[in-house]
Amino acid sequence: MTVGIEISNPVGLHDPTGFGYSHVARVSGELVLVAGQYDSDGEGHTTSDDFAVQVDNAFANLGIALGSVGLGFAEVAQLRTFVVGHDLDKLAVIGKKIAEIWGERPPVQTLVGVAALALPGMLFEVDAVAVRD
Repeated sequence: MTVGIEISNPVGLHDPTGFGYSHVARVSGELVLVAGQYDSDGEGHTTSDDFAVQVDNAFANLGIALGSVGLGFAEVAQLRTFVVGHDLDKLAVIGKKIAEIWGERPPVQTLVGVAALALPGMLFEVDAVAVRD
């Protein structure tokens, strides 16, 4: 258990870690909510049309947001990801990034395929719930 987060994948359910998530996160402590982060520059504009670049930059921005309150990726219990034109190739990109950050202990996650996001050019957005012990 890390910082008040117990991640588990109950017997009877498939092992979801290859898809970049876990089934259950039990938390204790202060919840910190981080709004949707995306591939944005200093003025809020997207920087790339490439999906993988947008995923990398969105998670980098999530790291900055977490760091601003003294937390890191290890304290994330839940992610929600939003993907324009979701397909298996995009799922693989997201899964690879999550594995890079969380390894074999990814947070719980819900992925939502959407027709569009808030701004033109946005292809990916991620929000998070983190826990301060």
